[in-house]
Amino acid sequence: MRSIQNRPALAVIVALAALVFGGASLSGATTLASAPSAAAATSPESGQTYTIATDTTFAPFEFRDASGELTGIDIDLMEAIAEDQGFEVEWRSLGFNAALQALSADQADGVIAGMSITDERKEVYDFSDPYFTGTVTLAVNEGDEGEISDWADLDGKRLVVKTGSLSEEVARERQEQYGYEITALDQTTTLVESVKSGNADALMDDFPVIAYGITQGSGLVTVGEQVEAGDYGFAVNKGQNAELRQMFNDGLAELRASGEYDQIMDRYLATEDEGGVDQSTFWGLLVTSFPALMIGLRNTLLVTGISFVLAMALGLLFGFMKISQNPVLRGISTTFVAIFRGTPILVWAFFFYFGLPQLIGTNVNIWVAGVMTLTFNGAAYIAEIVRGAVQSVDPGQMEASRSLGLGYGKSMQRVVLPQAFKIMTPSLINQLVIMLKDSSLLLAIGFAELLYQAQQIYAANFRVTETLLIVAVIYFVAITLLTQLANYVDRKVNK
Repeated sequence: MRSIQNRPALAVIVALAALVFGGASLSGATTLASAPSAAAATSPESGQTYTIATDTTFAPFEFRDASGELTGIDIDLMEAIAEDQGFEVEWRSLGFNAALQALSADQADGVIAGMSITDERKEVYDFSDPYFTGTVTLAVNEGDEGEISDWADLDGKRLVVKTGSLSEEVARERQEQYGYEITALDQTTTLVESVKSGNADALMDDFPVIAYGITQGSGLVTVGEQVEAGDYGFAVNKGQNAELRQMFNDGLAELRASGEYDQIMDRYLATEDEGGVDQSTFWGLLVTSFPALMIGLRNTLLVTGISFVLAMALGLLFGFMKISQNPVLRGISTTFVAIFRGTPILVWAFFFYFGLPQLIGTNVNIWVAGVMTLTFNGAAYIAEIVRGAVQSVDPGQMEASRSLGLGYGKSMQRVVLPQAFKIMTPSLINQLVIMLKDSSLLLAIGFAELLYQAQQIYAANFRVTETLLIVAVIYFVAITLLTQLANYVDRKVNK
């Protein structure tokens, strides 16, 4: 069950960013929904491709397997319906909140993400026929089921639920009757960690999610009765993509009649042991998660490397502009640095991936958005590093060079800049490390970097601490080796 989100938030960010760049007025920024959409490029004809947004961390409905491939009930169900109805699916794995933003911004044709059908959401979206009836359940640490076996045992205990979910509504309806304390948290993984750490006595969440986590070694057990809490549906924007919604309904009916629907459900909800590596052990977790984490590490290093090279070029340009004697160039550089150093990097990630497509009328590749985010942010800091290094060189060096007959340009090239480069090198190495770590923020837009892959793993098995420990070691090794390589190059260049 997912909480209801505030749709206008993205429009505000886009409007503010448009005003900063001076490329659009406020009225123009707030009417960006009229830009060409993903839906506009498709038709109900057979063979058309529809862009479908989904969550990334809601196993068993949508998650990534050990190889990093997107999978789950929702994924298999939509793929099977697409095959039955003769259309293609292009997935955008964004996270639940970002998926709804993409749909609202017309960057996706529909959303399937374990989304509960509610009266409030019906005012904004058109839903398909229900494809799953959700239930919520209580869960406790394995071994505590003797102490807490049902609702009646919660008197005086602390129960954690997901903020804004239907499970929270059920918990509050029963709170007075059973006398427990409620704490609302943002994610299922956070609920599980609270129970495992002893900060809460029990949790309540969607039964399929908890049950799947148990099979993956989460260390929990379900107790008490399951409570029916609502239906899941496929959603499109209100009044749009009626043909897609109808094809979903028709395909769903075909899958139910043929028995393929039950096969998909059994694939993820069955509890039989499939053999292989014991994933409940740390070694099993390491073996099964390592391929996906290596994909994340590769993407992290690649996006950081590309961004750093581009940031160096821009940073040098704006750094020299900032020490220029031309007031216009200084003003441009000062404005650039102030904007990108004075705003959170996460705002720009959302702007480049969700806001910019609405301004230019076409989608922006997630790699392009990620590189632009890290590049402009890094360039602002590198510009200040360059300015500070050049101004740290003794002014007497320039005066001595000029007195020997060298012009300003030659004096900068042969005397000042070589000394400045030696001064700035340690700071540039530090900026490279910072950019590598900042790349983890791109997980918010669904970029498959290292921490994003870790999130997919612990969202499926709820083993947050162990997974993040593995990721921390990988980051430490990668940053240490990268720093040593950079220092080696520094010694060779500046010897």
